[in-house]
Amino acid sequence: MEGRLTGYRTNAAGVNHALLGRAAECAILDKLVTDVRAGFSGSLVFTGEPGVGKTRLLQYMAGSATDATIGWIAGAQSELRLGFAALHRLVLPHLNRLDNLAGPHRNALEVTFGLTAGPPPSRLMVSLAAMALLSDVAADRPVLLLIDDAQWLDQESLAVLGFIARRLYADPIGMVFSAREHAGDLTALDGMPIRRIAALDPASAHTLLDEAVSGPLDPRVSARVIDETGGNPLAMLELVGELSAEQLAGRFPLPRRLPVGRRVDVHFLAQVATLSSEARTVLLVAAACVDDEPSTVWRASALLGVAASAANHAVQQGIVSLEPRIAFRHPLIRSAVYDGATSEERQRVHDALATVANRDGEDDRAAWHRAAAVTTPEETIAADLQASAARAQRRGGYTMQAAFLTRAAELSPDSQDRALRYLAAAHAYLAAGDGLLAEALLDLATPGLDNAGMHVAVQRLRAAISVFFSRHKDAPAILLDAATRVEPADISLVRQILFDAMQAAIVARQYTAGTTLEAVAHAVLGVARDPRRPASGNDLLLDGFATRIASGYADAVPLLRGAVAMMFTDETATRVDIPSTILGWFAADDVWDEQGRRAMFERAEAIERRQGALGAMRITLAGLSTSQAWAGEMNDAENSYGEAAEISALIGVPPPATTGVLLEVRAWQGRESESRAVASSTADWGRQKGASILEIFALMGLTVLELGLARYPEALRWGLQIFHDDPPGFGNRVLPEVVEAGVRGGDRGAAEVALTRLTERATAAGTPWALGLLARSRALMAADADAEMYYLEAIDHLARTAVRTELARAHLLYGEWLRRRKRRRDAQTQLRTAYDMFTAMGATAFAGRTGAERRAAGQATADALRADNPFGLTPQEAQVARQAGAGATNAEIASRLFITTSTVEYHLSKVFRKLGVTSRRQLASALAEGPDGDPGGITSQ
Repeated sequence: MEGRLTGYRTNAAGVNHALLGRAAECAILDKLVTDVRAGFSGSLVFTGEPGVGKTRLLQYMAGSATDATIGWIAGAQSELRLGFAALHRLVLPHLNRLDNLAGPHRNALEVTFGLTAGPPPSRLMVSLAAMALLSDVAADRPVLLLIDDAQWLDQESLAVLGFIARRLYADPIGMVFSAREHAGDLTALDGMPIRRIAALDPASAHTLLDEAVSGPLDPRVSARVIDETGGNPLAMLELVGELSAEQLAGRFPLPRRLPVGRRVDVHFLAQVATLSSEARTVLLVAAACVDDEPSTVWRASALLGVAASAANHAVQQGIVSLEPRIAFRHPLIRSAVYDGATSEERQRVHDALATVANRDGEDDRAAWHRAAAVTTPEETIAADLQASAARAQRRGGYTMQAAFLTRAAELSPDSQDRALRYLAAAHAYLAAGDGLLAEALLDLATPGLDNAGMHVAVQRLRAAISVFFSRHKDAPAILLDAATRVEPADISLVRQILFDAMQAAIVARQYTAGTTLEAVAHAVLGVARDPRRPASGNDLLLDGFATRIASGYADAVPLLRGAVAMMFTDETATRVDIPSTILGWFAADDVWDEQGRRAMFERAEAIERRQGALGAMRITLAGLSTSQAWAGEMNDAENSYGEAAEISALIGVPPPATTGVLLEVRAWQGRESESRAVASSTADWGRQKGASILEIFALMGLTVLELGLARYPEALRWGLQIFHDDPPGFGNRVLPEVVEAGVRGGDRGAAEVALTRLTERATAAGTPWALGLLARSRALMAADADAEMYYLEAIDHLARTAVRTELARAHLLYGEWLRRRKRRRDAQTQLRTAYDMFTAMGATAFAGRTGAERRAAGQATADALRADNPFGLTPQEAQVARQAGAGATNAEIASRLFITTSTVEYHLSKVFRKLGVTSRRQLASALAEGPDGDPGGITSQ
């Protein structure tokens, strides 16, 4: 079999023939190579059982790229827990290009790879930096990245590579992954095209055997080999290599049991067993070596008394190749060699590799090998591992940090040290996005941490793990217990814990286990903030929600309004976290502060982008998406949601935790079937996880959808569920919807109750948004003599807001009322305004409802619906155009949108062509005017 390619190389020209039985796969790869040569990006994931031919497909692609720089790496079990190890191997040949990168990107890679000291960069920053570096390489010639055995890549590297593959577009970079089925966590590759490689079809399998066997091959032998191997190419080739010519020809009987399937490892070990003991030692050193560097293997072997020449026999047998790096013929051979050795043999090898690493100044690698060389606790080694963990944390390698700490705990003689190291490892695994391991290690740590202070730390981490798994319902009770263990004088810590409890309880609401939202509110009100320091935004949020839940809405308004104002104006804030973002979101909605809401999210986004705070930025972008949807900026809303979903995939958050936001965008767009499907999956997931807020997102989206489709009884049914639950934010936003659905659906009783609550709360809030919705709702309920006054008041208030969807609805309702009063000309004016607004936004369902009213009013609506950008720009083109029109450079746009400068340049070239402009200076006016100088083009409201 052909040896595996390793390292980087530039291919020589040549013709590549399709692989036997893989014509379809080869055609896909050929198309990908063609696209890359044309300057576009592409990605693909091959999955299948071991030996099915995934590596051969990567080799085929390498041979097809006649002018590309090939980057080839293969995952190795030995570095599975070494954060960014695979990424380092992939970009190592190009680190001389670091000076070409922007400062933050260069610093991120230098810190990650231990080239310089500094604060640990976020995974997002490392991803953007690696993408920028590869884009720089691709500026010289196309790049193909071939990643074999992806199931054995460390999770940090896999997440970065998955992010890059999804974000590349207009760079000549292709990425192809291969991975075993049902082995390892491959969620980081979600969203990429996946093709499963099945066993060879019978005809191709027979042909493969005919070509592999030099002498006669009996058809019955061939059939049995194919049957017992299931058509697996590797198993077939290995098997016929073990049979004699007489057996292959059918003259001698075959063994009763053939060494295939689960016995492939045994088969490989049998091959290795024919080698000398010295050759087997060299193979074991190579199997345990992390870097596959020949000099490392030779030096470690010498310490064991074995010369490098001992490997020659293994090379002759085709088991291993030595240049440019050591590579086993198949990954299963490496696994078989390592797993087949005795524990004593493995320990001797790791001890030798530790010595070599020490001499090379590789302290972390030395500590790892030294730990693998012992089986009993030893504090010296445990301390070295802890020091390595600290260095890994500074580089942002949380999985590596956690692996070092876990092994340090296992080797800790003292039970208290062991528990503390397990606790630290659990924190690191949670930071790395591995909640399962975090929870398992926390369980190991808990028995050794029985004092009050450590109990608080354990409970806070346990609550954080619950939130990570979207089990918000469990967190409040855990945190209330932790708060009772804190020294009463430490008010700040108590309130921090209660803040997290409040956030979790608001998300879970009726599903909260072991306590209630009301109990959390009363606990907060029982702990006054420290009078010696000024109140923070979080203080006001905490007290505001506790007051709203325990005492009533009116008393909470000043606190919530002050919190929102502080969150978008406090220039001293340096970070924004997830609980603050969620509660700030609900506070802004609860007091109808649309200006503060958007400013808060935009400010938080800027901070989080600088810091790469992915978890919080996912929430921020989701909140910003709804602000943009309400402003009628559906393309922007799509882009913000898309980034939130991308970040969710990057950090391992399940899609249903984010799709609730998409639902409202889809509802405004009138995409009925998609809206209902998203609503169903979001609500189901919320019920399963005990996250009531996701059910509320679903109900709100359905309410908007039904109103747009003029299905008022259905809208009332969904809206009343939110009305009765009255969650912060949503409870107020649904009030005008219940009024409209009640009046139009014939249930004035429900509308009157909702209007009573809306009157009390909108008056207390006093914002133009709140007062406009109140006036519009009063108009629906008023007698004819008063209704027009309220409609005009509603339009006046809402015209002073950025909530263009609500203003358009006020025009629609006023037009409907005028038509019913037989004032056709006045009705036509209002309905035309509403129709133009809805069509410009892309609010299809409401535009359809308005169109029906216009026709009833005798007004033609032959003009087609206009997208919310009239130039035919894609969402990302529109986003790039706005940024460029505002004066942002290509590099700034690339950084903000998580794309490369090449992609920005590609989009701008298309924007210029579609807008008919020739320079960036013309963009802003062209976007504002629209086609042919028509006002009302693409603008940021």
